[in-house]
Amino acid sequence: MPLRQWIRSANYAIEGILHASRTQRHLRYHFFSAAAVLVISYILGISRIEFLIIALSVIAVLLAEMFNTAVEAIVDIVSPEQSEKARIAKDVAAGAVLIAAFGVAVIGYIILFPYLREAFYQGLHVTKHSKEEVALIAFILVVILVIITKTYFGKGLPLRGGMPSGHAALAFSVWVATTFITENFVASLLSFVIAIIIAQSRVITKAHTVWEVVLGSLMGATVTFLLFRIFS
Repeated sequence: MPLRQWIRSANYAIEGILHASRTQRHLRYHFFSAAAVLVISYILGISRIEFLIIALSVIAVLLAEMFNTAVEAIVDIVSPEQSEKARIAKDVAAGAVLIAAFGVAVIGYIILFPYLREAFYQGLHVTKHSKEEVALIAFILVVILVIITKTYFGKGLPLRGGMPSGHAALAFSVWVATTFITENFVASLLSFVIAIIIAQSRVITKAHTVWEVVLGSLMGATVTFLLFRIFS
C-alpha cells in the first residue's frame, strides 16, 4: 500500500509537469534549452563546480516557470472575471520567471564564454567523461525527451500510457549503459532480458501499445548509445 500510494503521488506530480509543458510553450523551450546546455557543457568539458552552478540555475528557471503556471491557475479560480489585482499577480509571477531566465543567461555567459572562445580559436574538441557520468547524463536526457514527447502527443498519464513508454525508454537506456560500463556479456544479457520483461509488462498490462513500447525502447537505447560513443 505505501508503495502504491507513492507511485500514485509520483504520477500526480509528473502529470503536473506534463500539464505545465502542454499549456506553457515557454516551459517546453526551457526543457529544450536544458538538454542543449547539458550536452554543450559536457562537450566543452566545464568543471564540476561550474556544471553544478549551471544545473542549479536551469532547475531554478524550470521551477519559476512551473510556479508561474500554478499562480495563473489559482488566480483564474479565485478571480475568473477581469481584475486589476489578478493581472498584477500574473504579471509579478511572470516577472519572476523573466528575472530567473535573465540571471541564468548571465551565469551561462560567464561560465561558457571562455570555453566557447577557446573552441573558436583552437577548434572544438569533445571532452571525454567517465562511463558513470555518461550513464547519468543519458538517464537525464532520456527523461527530458520522454517528457517532451509525451507533451507533444498529449495522451496518457506519465507513468501509464502515452507515447512513448517511459519505462521502456529508461529500461533500455540502463541496458546500453550497463553494456558499456561493465563490458561483460553476462551482465549485458541479464540487463537486456530485464529490459525486455519491463517493456513486455507494459503491453501485457495494457498500459501501452506495442508501438509505444518499441519507440520508447529505441529512444532510450539510441540516445544512450550515441552519448557513450561521443563522450566515453
